Amino acid sequence: MTGQYTASKSQTQNRPGWSMSFRHPLRPDARGKPGLKVRRGLGTDDGDEADRLVAEMNEILSDESWWNASKRQEAERRFSKVIVDAFYDYIQAGRTDTWALREQHIPLPSAEDGYSRVMFVGTTGAGKTSLLRHFIGSDPEKDRFPSTSTAKTTISDIEVIPAEGPFAAVVTFFSEHRVQANVEDCLADACLAVWEGAPDEKIIDELLNHDDQKFRLGYILGSWRKAKTRVSQDDWSFDDDSADDLDSSKSLDDEIPEDERCENQAALERYLDRIKALASKVSTAISGELGENIKDLKGSDRDAAEDLFEEYVQHEPDFAEIVHDILDDVRSRFELIEAGDLQRRRSGWPEIWTYETEDRSDFIRQVRWFSSNYAPQFGRLLTPLVDGVRAKGPLFPGFDDIQPRLVLLDGQGLGHTPESSSSVTTHITRRYRDVDVILLVDSAQNPMQAAPLAVMRSVASSGHNDKLAIAFTHFDQVKGDNLPRFEDKRNHVLASVTNALSSLKDVLGAPVIRALERDLDDRCFMLGGLHIATNKLPGGVIKEMNGLLKFFERAIQPPPPPEACPVYDITGLLFAVQAAANAFQRPWNARLGLGSHEGVRREHWTRVKALNRRIAGELDDEYDTLRPIADLVARLSESISRFLDSPTRWTREPEDESEAEAAIATVRRAVFNDLHDFVAGRMIGAHLPNWREAYELRGRGSTFDRAREIRGIYEAAAPVPTAVVTQPSAEFLRDIRALVTRSIQDNGGELSMSSVA
Repeated sequence: MTGQYTASKSQTQNRPGWSMSFRHPLRPDARGKPGLKVRRGLGTDDGDEADRLVAEMNEILSDESWWNASKRQEAERRFSKVIVDAFYDYIQAGRTDTWALREQHIPLPSAEDGYSRVMFVGTTGAGKTSLLRHFIGSDPEKDRFPSTSTAKTTISDIEVIPAEGPFAAVVTFFSEHRVQANVEDCLADACLAVWEGAPDEKIIDELLNHDDQKFRLGYILGSWRKAKTRVSQDDWSFDDDSADDLDSSKSLDDEIPEDERCENQAALERYLDRIKALASKVSTAISGELGENIKDLKGSDRDAAEDLFEEYVQHEPDFAEIVHDILDDVRSRFELIEAGDLQRRRSGWPEIWTYETEDRSDFIRQVRWFSSNYAPQFGRLLTPLVDGVRAKGPLFPGFDDIQPRLVLLDGQGLGHTPESSSSVTTHITRRYRDVDVILLVDSAQNPMQAAPLAVMRSVASSGHNDKLAIAFTHFDQVKGDNLPRFEDKRNHVLASVTNALSSLKDVLGAPVIRALERDLDDRCFMLGGLHIATNKLPGGVIKEMNGLLKFFERAIQPPPPPEACPVYDITGLLFAVQAAANAFQRPWNARLGLGSHEGVRREHWTRVKALNRRIAGELDDEYDTLRPIADLVARLSESISRFLDSPTRWTREPEDESEAEAAIATVRRAVFNDLHDFVAGRMIGAHLPNWREAYELRGRGSTFDRAREIRGIYEAAAPVPTAVVTQPSAEFLRDIRALVTRSIQDNGGELSMSSVA
């Protein structure tokens, strides 16, 4: 085993000094395989000294007795510090709780402090970040914070605490391991574009823009300047004063100097040449092995060749060198930070940036380096590396003279999906219990689509429906000859919500839908013109915003606890679990190409593989709209919610439907909270080796084999109970029963005697 791990020295292009490269025996790569490729600077330009340091690392790599964190102190007495740090920092890296890091610097106030926590949720482009701007007094032209665009813009958590005092910010970053995995994805896609004969602009676009549109290297490395457009920009100019962030010419921001732009362009051109050479080398090698030109293959043979090409490319030493050169360029951008305090992890990778000032303009200017999408600053922006921005200070609404006590939480958009069975990412649903308001932001122009409907579905089944508010944007664009007055337009929009809710009755049950509909009118707010400055908004929009603020403030007032408590016969839970497992398995069989399900299409094999890679490498548990954990959590919570709707009796008869719903909702919330860890443990924690084996499948037929392996994982994680009870089914039912029983009893409910027996 130890023979495969050796270190070597190299000189990084255009940088002084020697570096050392090696595969770390105790750190998995992005595919979950042991041997993460590491490159660390040796801090010397002396070749002999570099050889001595590399020899020290090879001594550690050749002796497994050193491969333990407890040996660090002994290693420090024997080896050079740079070598000890390079090896042991990666052993002790672990996962960082970035939320906890931000809490250490700027704690989020809660209802106990008189603050209402509001989470903004909505599809990409619906206007949730534009709405947030108005609540924090951010000018769309001068401040442009947070950034907006019609594409995916908010890729990190944005947390704002309006409060008196100085302006303060804390920014946390994605791990080096995760960024490296994204760079590897981009580079592999760029190599594939070369193989497919794409033009230079397309190859560079693949390098600079990740498939999921969340990671954009172009923000950091600079944009490609040789692209040609079919139509002049002047042909698409409007007289609207509210230019998009990416095209704004009114900002007073620092733009990247021309000489720096030229350097960035030259660096991209060098990367392009290296990518072409790498792809050509691998393509020639595979064609020689197969005895035919792989570019001429068609159908499933071409898919297999593409899979093989990607595998060969990523095992080439040149591939790892390009990845680490890009990472070095990424690190170098942190040297350009002018203000604040940047703290790094043991490995040297940035961990947290903090800043405090009394100057609002300077505060916004500095924070934007970590959150902006402003095109003239491409080449210095660090936005793609940021997983969370928390800001505190006098960031109050720009309308009326008010200072509401709020915590405003914005995050990544939901994305657009046609699937009615789509689920809300667990990155959002895990936060339901921590907030007081779930603000669904949706466009009033169209009937409610699948993604916002999925939010309402998850909020209702999770027992958090009392937290829901809906802000309809673009209300000024609701027009029609039959809609002459404001009330007509409002009723038209509310009717679309009612229609959407009625489509969920079969899924959620009539009691839950009635609870949502009961005070729907008081929970919906009509907004328009959010892209313009607050002082230009009409009075009607300001009135709606004030109503929304009052809703936020009331949300922390606890309702009276219900005195009636439900009593359940837990044996009926079997049917709920059976329905949930079926509702999860069937759509996923269709996505994997192993079955069919109405409204669900087969996913391209590359997307399934991308999901597989993220799980195998412990990078994430979902990819774009492919969210197995979120799907199973949603289906289980919905089915269990239906079960909870029908207690066998009550400890005392509820006074009305509202009291009954409130009592059941407390149990629903407890079940929903516990399901997240339960499902993650069953689907990934217990099957991580299986996910890694599935990802390693290669060659002709591997697409089908991978799909079958993933289906096997799903069937083991969530088996459908039948008349023949297998051991996995029995364990699944037992664990669900224990979870639901605990939730009932911890929240005042009881079990009937037959259940106990």
